Amino acid sequence: MEGRSPAFLPDAGAGPVLIRASGRGGGGGVVPRLCAALLLALVADRAVAEENYAEFWSNPSAELQLDDRTGVELETAQRFRSRTDGGRDTVYLRLWLHRDLAKGLTLSGAVEQRWNEGQEEQRLHQQLSYRRGVWRGRTRLEQRFVEDDARAAVRLRQRFGIEAPLGDRLWSAQANAEGFFTLRTGAPGRQTGLTGLRTYAGLAYEVSDRVTLGLGYVRAQDIRSGRPDRVIHAPLLSLEASF
Repeated sequence: MEGRSPAFLPDAGAGPVLIRASGRGGGGGVVPRLCAALLLALVADRAVAEENYAEFWSNPSAELQLDDRTGVELETAQRFRSRTDGGRDTVYLRLWLHRDLAKGLTLSGAVEQRWNEGQEEQRLHQQLSYRRGVWRGRTRLEQRFVEDDARAAVRLRQRFGIEAPLGDRLWSAQANAEGFFTLRTGAPGRQTGLTGLRTYAGLAYEVSDRVTLGLGYVRAQDIRSGRPDRVIHAPLLSLEASF
């Protein structure tokens, strides 16, 4: 089964996932380059007042191949926050079903249980991952059922990034940027549109054919109308196993 783009970067309130795929080499096209440049420009353009916080994120996952094109994946993530900032940790469990549609194209769906800063939340995910050469992309639609909200929230997440092998190809460098677009909130009157931006840069090392370790830096920005944006800076340690 082709390598897909599982979550090296976990999801937060505003929403990363480092994209890892077995297809390597050069290539790319005009459209993904323009889209990536646009998203990176959006990130650079957010020169507004910010509240900055430090966290530590981890993201282990394990995948079982059912056949050459189908696999199931159990993903979890932990976000550890400073008690001095008044933050409470986030933990989630997510079960994925992946199906390769064609070379470089994977359709996925998932169910998730999340404990987010003392509040429970369930999510449904529908995702299309695509890759060409060193370019990686992902489009995800998610429905969020947050405790005490009046209705399900709907959010679209769009990510573009690159993965380039280094040296003997056991090491690879990865970077991506992702926009979070809230289409419907959990209650009327809340903010919609572009509500989050996330960027990631890091390295991955293939310990074996079945195990990959990753270490990188995440910058996650909640865009808040009428008040300073909330920006999280976090080292991210990831572990990915396949069977």
